[in-house]
Amino acid sequence: MTTITKTILIACVCTLPTLAFAIDKPAEVTVAAPQQTAVAPPIEALLKPAAVPSARIGFVDIVRIGTESERGKALRTMLSAKKDKLQSTFESKKKQLDKLKASIEATIAKLTPQQREAKSKEFQKKLEDLQKLAQTSEGDFIALQEKETTSLFEAIEQSAVAHGKANAFSAIIIKKDLLYASTAVDAQDVTDALIKALNQSDQKK
Repeated sequence: MTTITKTILIACVCTLPTLAFAIDKPAEVTVAAPQQTAVAPPIEALLKPAAVPSARIGFVDIVRIGTESERGKALRTMLSAKKDKLQSTFESKKKQLDKLKASIEATIAKLTPQQREAKSKEFQKKLEDLQKLAQTSEGDFIALQEKETTSLFEAIEQSAVAHGKANAFSAIIIKKDLLYASTAVDAQDVTDALIKALNQSDQKK
């Protein structure tokens, strides 16, 4: 997985201009100008609307899509069934190996050295086969899981692009990546909209 490096932004401090004072300057007599009454701002300025958000950002809860969308539910069911099937096959082979072990232990006292060696090799071979089966099954399951979850994420991404363009979003991001949004940003949860879009897309297939 890609490592996310957090970059620290350092703010620059602006130096204020120094105030200068005149020294040994002769005093001047001035006539005070008549005091002016403060002028009220024009009515247009008072009626000026407040600043609107400069960006519209959508965020989506990936976990909710995986658990609540029809495609996500179907994926979980399929993976669960696949896992149960692989586990069942492994358990069946393991029982056969346990039965062979028990048989060897029950008769080992009556076996010749050559027979004992042959039984030992037979048991070791089946044990190695069982270990290979476990490794292969786990690898196949992980590969299937990655393939299907990648496919689901691509579908979510396509729905996000379509929804973003149709509703004038500047960006749609994953919820966990949204740490802060100022009042200048219109941030909206679009999870429900994307779940609906995914379900409708699957119904058309």
